[in-house]
Amino acid sequence: MTQRIRGVLSPVVTPFKADLSPDPQRFTAHCRCLLSQNCGLAVFGTNSEANSLAAEERMSLLDGLVAAGLDTSRMMPGTGCCSITETVKLTSHAVKHGCAGVLMLPPFYYKGVSEDGLYRHFSEVVQRVGDSRLRIYLYHIPPVAVVGITPGLVERLLKAYPNAIAGMKDSSGDWNNTKVFLDGFAKAGFDVFVGSESFLLANMRNGGVGTISATANVNPAAIHKLYTEWQNADADEQQQKLNVTRDAFGKKYLMIGALKQGIAIYADDPAWATVRPPLVELTAAQAQSLAVELKQIGFTMPGLKRAATATA
Repeated sequence: MTQRIRGVLSPVVTPFKADLSPDPQRFTAHCRCLLSQNCGLAVFGTNSEANSLAAEERMSLLDGLVAAGLDTSRMMPGTGCCSITETVKLTSHAVKHGCAGVLMLPPFYYKGVSEDGLYRHFSEVVQRVGDSRLRIYLYHIPPVAVVGITPGLVERLLKAYPNAIAGMKDSSGDWNNTKVFLDGFAKAGFDVFVGSESFLLANMRNGGVGTISATANVNPAAIHKLYTEWQNADADEQQQKLNVTRDAFGKKYLMIGALKQGIAIYADDPAWATVRPPLVELTAAQAQSLAVELKQIGFTMPGLKRAATATA
């Protein structure tokens, strides 16, 4: 883990079979499709339903990607669990496969924990993994985890583990919060990703390094275009177009179900719509409404049908 990962990454949605087990063939095909459109793989993130997956399921899926020859230097698997031992197991597994980094949630079950407790948790993980290739991207998502990452915690971790603590994903949805981390740590080489492409342009203009965004599952090429062209005259217009697409998937529906339904529609593969309980799929009416809205905004997924079903 020497070269930093930057740009656009997708928290890759996890396809399930009818018996609710992960579908490695569809998963690998979708990952390959994303890579072909300049999108890195933040597998086992929030929109991957990672916390509905066992550690063994995550490791098996990652092993499958490696066996299929996908480039691990473009991967940032989610490895943060409530258990230190599971976090260490998943993190060590990713490091040994040569992944560019790991995206690490704080232990989120107990609320109101102290900064000292969180520092101790991450410190234990770094020491137990014990590998100089380790690069941790802290995952701040207070709307879901409640337990968050503070500037004080980042400062302490960077001081103790400057090589292991590489950056963060801020999914607070609050640009002012992202700006605090950019202003405080970006110049020191702490890489800040925003959790939504809605903030991508602002992030790039303020020293950020990209986005790890749910809708990169379905709109990777357009998001990557803004990442590479953020200094162009039409950057604000590109940003607005990205926002329209994101709203179509996320404003009326649970994002995970909508993304999977979108793939099911454009890949002509209904099995893609399946989610794992406690989540539920879009209703038939919602699926129809989504299809109509996507058609109205001129949304397309070039190459998806061929790639998503190639090995299914």
